[in-house]
Amino acid sequence: MLYSIIIDVIFIILFYSKIKKLLERKRGRMKNSESKSKILSPKIPQNLNKLQIFDEKIEDEDCFCEGIIEDALIKNQVAEDITIKQSIFKNVIFEETSFEGMDISDVIFRNCDLSNVNLSRAIIHKAEIIDCKITGIDLSESTLRNVIFENCNAMYGFFRFSDCKQVSFRNCILSKADFQHSKLDKVEFSQSNLQQVQMSGTKLKGIDLSSADIEGIGVRVEDVYGAIISPLQTRVFSKLLGLKIK
Repeated sequence: MLYSIIIDVIFIILFYSKIKKLLERKRGRMKNSESKSKILSPKIPQNLNKLQIFDEKIEDEDCFCEGIIEDALIKNQVAEDITIKQSIFKNVIFEETSFEGMDISDVIFRNCDLSNVNLSRAIIHKAEIIDCKITGIDLSESTLRNVIFENCNAMYGFFRFSDCKQVSFRNCILSKADFQHSKLDKVEFSQSNLQQVQMSGTKLKGIDLSSADIEGIGVRVEDVYGAIISPLQTRVFSKLLGLKIK
């Protein structure tokens, strides 16, 4: 009898020991996954030169690095494939400007107005766009990696056919924006307004929409498979299936 009890106790200890190890491994994988999904911040030198280059005509393939532009107006500039690296834009207004194919890396835009700017085919890596007005911005066919949009007004933003990975929209207004036929990987829409945003043809598997306002979102049934939503949002997606919730 005593021998049987000892065997049972040993079995229980071994069982819980194994469960503990499995949980520790799972936590380790989760930590690794979190570290892999962490958005990389821009690396900008402490000492930056004040740039006045936008007072002159910008030519195709111009390159600007390690500079700061403050309280400036950039107007009537049209160029393709220009490069901006390790720079800061602060209180800058862009008007009637087109920079197709722009290469942006390690750049911060703060309190800027990029409304209706054409950045189609842009490549943006390690950038922060904070407290900016970007209504109607054209980022179609662009590639975004490690980009943060925070407290931005991006109504009518055009992101169609974009390729976004490690991108975070935080407390942004994206209503009536166009993300159709885009590729989203590790993209978050935290506390953002996605009312009437168009996402048809964009796979939302693994995309967390649970804290966003998605009223009137335009998607296909096959696009929402695997999306992360809150219980309150089921009503929005039930309409796609023709369901009525009592």
